[in-house]
Amino acid sequence: MTTMSDPQQGSFRLSMLLNDTRYRSYTFQFIALILLIALMSFLGINLVRNLAEAGLNISYGFLNVPAGYDINQSLIDYNSQSSNLRAAMVGIINTLLVAFLACVTATILGVIAGVARLSKNWLVSKLMSVYVEIFRNIPVLIWILMIYTLMTAVLPAPNKFRGDNATSSMLFDAFAFTNRGIYIPAPVWGPGSMIVVATFVLSIIAAIIYRRYAVSLLFRTGKLLPMGWPTVAILLVPTIVMFFIMGSPIALDYPELKGFNFRGGLQIGAPLIALWLALSVYTGAFIAENVRAGIQAISKGQTEAASSLGLRPKRVMNLVVLPQALRVIIPPLISQYLNITKNSSLAIAVGYADITATLGGITLNQTGRAIECVLLLMLFYLTISLSISAIMNVYNNSVSLKER
Repeated sequence: MTTMSDPQQGSFRLSMLLNDTRYRSYTFQFIALILLIALMSFLGINLVRNLAEAGLNISYGFLNVPAGYDINQSLIDYNSQSSNLRAAMVGIINTLLVAFLACVTATILGVIAGVARLSKNWLVSKLMSVYVEIFRNIPVLIWILMIYTLMTAVLPAPNKFRGDNATSSMLFDAFAFTNRGIYIPAPVWGPGSMIVVATFVLSIIAAIIYRRYAVSLLFRTGKLLPMGWPTVAILLVPTIVMFFIMGSPIALDYPELKGFNFRGGLQIGAPLIALWLALSVYTGAFIAENVRAGIQAISKGQTEAASSLGLRPKRVMNLVVLPQALRVIIPPLISQYLNITKNSSLAIAVGYADITATLGGITLNQTGRAIECVLLLMLFYLTISLSISAIMNVYNNSVSLKER
């Protein structure tokens, strides 16, 4: 039945694009989009015209030219005769490597420091406060240079491990800490090794499923399942069993001192370690404050209610406080991950071959293609930043409050 308050349903007219509130906002947005496209087109055409008048043309043919320089650390095959595009790929992989390692380490360090700052133990709380205040108030570049200088000045040279009069020795005959970096055993993948790796990945998924089931069971029935030893068993037992079933397909290549340097194993260069540690401890201090603020945003009544049910303080933190605090922690945490990715461009200060050092440094200087290199750098960092934001926003939506 139609009432007097019901809106009149009529056919669509062009005048409704401005007069009807249902369409007016879309009209203005469309007009703004057209104006923005026109402005960007004008600026682009003007740029191309000015470059042509100056005798410059935008071309990316230099990417196929041999780079002509070596890179000290590469996760893919590369030599001085590889193309500039290959060198840029090495830089991209190196940037993603240090950003990933720093994000993981900074998150772990930040969560521990943030929780410890709220500890009832006076000494622990004050130590974490000193850590946060010192590391977040000194520029990250200084920490990068300081850690790199300490590594190169304090740690021994590889020749100090040689002979009967050696002043240094390897740790467990497997790890060598030198001023050139750290040498560790490298895995040697044999037939069947991928099956072992796949088993380990599936074990990780199974462990996550078990922990989620244990938490949901606790919330539904109040029954508390053990978390620690079942998680470890799920992670390790299937992988170890499959490892021996496949005939130990994964071996270790240990570093050995040959000549003036170590051969074999895996080298983690001093620049990578300095950049990794500096970004981790610096950003970890900011994450610690985010974690502390998120925990303090949770009502004390939640903690008291969980404690009244007999939950231990560790369980209260893991099952009650932190899951709710994530709604406050995640948004600023996204910004910290973006800062890590962008701050990794400071790697050039210690000679780490990231994308800024390769494409935005050596390649730019050799080819003179400044506009092309800078545009590619901007595109890379924009893509990485938007990807991180998108992934973290999906996770943020999964932990946010669901309105009924």
